[in-house]
Amino acid sequence: MVAPSCDQLVRRLKRIEGQVRGLQRMIEEGRSCSEVLVQLSALREALNRVGVGLIVRQMESCFREENGCAESAEDRSGRLREAVQLFLKFS
Repeated sequence: MVAPSCDQLVRRLKRIEGQVRGLQRMIEEGRSCSEVLVQLSALREALNRVGVGLIVRQMESCFREENGCAESAEDRSGRLREAVQLFLKFS
């Protein structure tokens, strides 16, 4: 997976915002529970995609060599721990 840009993530969040408004309308209109739950499931998946995109961006940043300097094994290990903690918080 290629890390999404900040602009791509913001566009996704704006679409999600529209989905939330649509869900509110569905409930106000008294749409069936199954219809609302299908849309709620789609919303949850959209949020998960944003979260995964953020994690990918962070991991790419963590493992990219900075300033052309090689990192020590300890530095790489710390970056790996940080990336794993982000993933665990999200999942």
